[in-house]
Amino acid sequence: MLRSKRIGLRLVTVLLLSGSALGAAVAGLKAAPSVAPVEDARTAVGETPVAELHPARVALERNRIYDESNPDFSRLQRIDDATRHMKRDAVGFPDWMAALRSGAIAPRAGHSPAATMNVLDLDVTMKNTKEMPHVRFPHQSHTLWLDCSNCHPVPFIPKAGANPISMSEIFRGRYCGMCHDRVAFITFFSCDRCHSVPQGASLNQR
Repeated sequence: MLRSKRIGLRLVTVLLLSGSALGAAVAGLKAAPSVAPVEDARTAVGETPVAELHPARVALERNRIYDESNPDFSRLQRIDDATRHMKRDAVGFPDWMAALRSGAIAPRAGHSPAATMNVLDLDVTMKNTKEMPHVRFPHQSHTLWLDCSNCHPVPFIPKAGANPISMSEIFRGRYCGMCHDRVAFITFFSCDRCHSVPQGASLNQR
């Protein structure tokens, strides 16, 4: 009986937070000095005009992270201008891995031209996901352009069980949320990109 009530409560929560309501709820978890309407809902992605922005993009546009009263604010380059040559993911943001694999971008390994990336081909499966599929974290796609020191020991302690990662923490900009929802793909509209391992099929656990 108690389990049925818990499942019912979770289902109601998911339904309440679906669609654009989820975007608004997640945006509310982040520090935002002011909320302003999106200046222009018509933008261009490459050569393809987009009549309406995805709810994830709208939520982030409303979360002002820059001081717009700063006289140099207008000099900042818009993400659409800087990444116009890149493919987009399903949410309409730059697909960074596609750009990396295609050679559209070529991150440097260091200041020296001879520096090389320390690529680690190691997947870690995180099983503390309740009813959701387990999370596969691929080190390779991250270490193709990031050094180990970018993530260890902050925000991730390199020890099994030492990082109490949760979606609420991620939405608040901690752990994975330091990059995802800000630079990399948007988590709350891309669940399957992390929760990709059916329960019972994973090998490594952290």
